[in-house]
Amino acid sequence: MAVNWLSLAQRALDGPWLQGPLAERLGDELDPAAAERLASAVLAHRPRMPWTEQARFARELAEIPDVVAALAPGNGRGPRVLVSPEWRPVWRWPVPEWTTTEHLAHALDLTPGELAWFADSRGWLRRHRGGPLPHYRHRWLRTRGGVPRLLEAPKPLLAERQRRLLRHLLRAIPTHPAAHGFARGRSVLTFARPHAGKDLVLRFDLEGFFSCIGAARVAGLMRWAGYPGPVATALTGLMVTATPPPVLREAPPPAGPGQVDARRRLLTRLAGTHLAQGAPSSPALANLVAYSLDRRLSALARERGLAYTRYADDIALSGDHATSVPALRRAVSRIARDEGFRIRADKTRVMPSHRRQRLTGLVVNAEPAVARDEYDTLRALLHNCARTGPTEQNRTGHPDFAAHVRGRIAWVAATHPGRGEKLLAQYRAIRWPTPS
Repeated sequence: MAVNWLSLAQRALDGPWLQGPLAERLGDELDPAAAERLASAVLAHRPRMPWTEQARFARELAEIPDVVAALAPGNGRGPRVLVSPEWRPVWRWPVPEWTTTEHLAHALDLTPGELAWFADSRGWLRRHRGGPLPHYRHRWLRTRGGVPRLLEAPKPLLAERQRRLLRHLLRAIPTHPAAHGFARGRSVLTFARPHAGKDLVLRFDLEGFFSCIGAARVAGLMRWAGYPGPVATALTGLMVTATPPPVLREAPPPAGPGQVDARRRLLTRLAGTHLAQGAPSSPALANLVAYSLDRRLSALARERGLAYTRYADDIALSGDHATSVPALRRAVSRIARDEGFRIRADKTRVMPSHRRQRLTGLVVNAEPAVARDEYDTLRALLHNCARTGPTEQNRTGHPDFAAHVRGRIAWVAATHPGRGEKLLAQYRAIRWPTPS
């Protein structure tokens, strides 16, 4: 009997370190009975997942008598070992070439133990009930749609490692040209511009965009980039989380009966591993995982003579009135479902040219621009600030009202420089209080 120990080691290291999942992965290489025996023998020898390179682990397995015996055929003779003398990665992009977890830990200024702690490879933190141990701070927000949103902000030490992975790893992997959110050189303006002046604009919303992306999909991307199993697992652990049960129990109730199912789906996704909404690495990583979604929707758009772009969870398609809207909606929903996402039917918008066509806050009936009524509201606010003082107009108690107003002016100026100049002139005429 010939056994490819290198392949078995890869299978073993590529998921949860538990009897059932481990036997299931090994079953891709062995018959079910042998896979169960091998999983039991491996866990008896290694109760915890080893943080080592797969070729080294393959040689270790081949030297464990109980493991070899678990694979021995009926004649009692052990299996012949087939292990490549050297494991050579295939790097598909100019990513950092971390071939072992030791390399990864050194690059992140961590010890191997600290790397295991931050990556939470064995799920310690998701079972913890609170206190200083968890790496994330959690805050529930109510939304206009009625389904609550959970912000999960990593604490400083983990956030800094995620920013390093964003700069050196994630930005080295190309995003699809149709993805405009959180991508260098792209913005809400580039997202909206292809749909300007179209007869028909359709907007779709992806439900729980970040929470739909779990550890398996992230690990698959890391392995495709070239990383061996243990490194891909560690990288994944640094960039995903699972919400602890006490936090899930604090979720606000749904705003109405129509949101009950959506809230239940959200809590189910959050209980498993997912990208945290609030982690520096999550937006770019979500774009990379959604590459296949963008590729398929772009192909659908080309086939039907439409334009397609995506900004985070906002999907836009546009074209002429000859488009069959029901068929297009079904096709988009089917592709999203195939790719592990879900379209929110209640937020789908069909916008013909005789109505206001709005995408990510911009009106696209002609050139993308902030709506005229929003511009007028901001102009009136500046007028009142000059007349009665900024403090009187800061009705929401914004801690830095001047910066807040300046940001709103910049938003208008990004799409309409002329209006931006007029608003900026009003802004400069106001006596803003000195920040304390």
